[in-house]
Amino acid sequence: MLDAGTGSGRLALMLAPLCRAVVGVDRDAKLIDEARRQAAAAGLSNVRFVVGDVEVEEYAPFKPDLVAAYLCMSDAIAERAGRALRAGQVFAFVALHTDQWKETGRPSRFAYGETGARRLLKRTGFTVDHLEVERDVKAFASVEEGLAAAVGLQEKWKVDGRWFRYVKFLEDGGRTLTRAHLVVKARKA
Repeated sequence: MLDAGTGSGRLALMLAPLCRAVVGVDRDAKLIDEARRQAAAAGLSNVRFVVGDVEVEEYAPFKPDLVAAYLCMSDAIAERAGRALRAGQVFAFVALHTDQWKETGRPSRFAYGETGARRLLKRTGFTVDHLEVERDVKAFASVEEGLAAAVGLQEKWKVDGRWFRYVKFLEDGGRTLTRAHLVVKARKA
């Protein structure tokens, strides 16, 4: 299995006992070092972690039977998975959905809707086995509750303009905050 954008290796480490071999790839060397420490501490010998850019480097040298991506998804990742996998092999991912934080009025550039994901997968040589949206919509009784729910995102959202849009949404009577993920399993055609 190839874990594209592994970060600190959470998915790779969790799936390692179920796989013959796992390779986690991420461009953040500090996160890769942390993943290596965790693998060593867990005594996992079938996992290795590599510093690399999953949107630039090809996956074929890793010879994956499965490519997975958790909250690290892009057209480039799907294209590389499409080139590396053989017929019948699986590409599975969880991506931000276009409804993620829709109250901010600004979808993530990494978000996918159902139709866009299906088109991308078809273009890259996959057929969809499973596609669903997992949504969690928090509702608030007051502006203060809505602000408190997003306080951990405030600094990040101020940088990209989302914070002010979310505050306006709350001031105009909105009382929700949506978290939404697209969960997909596709097979190479």
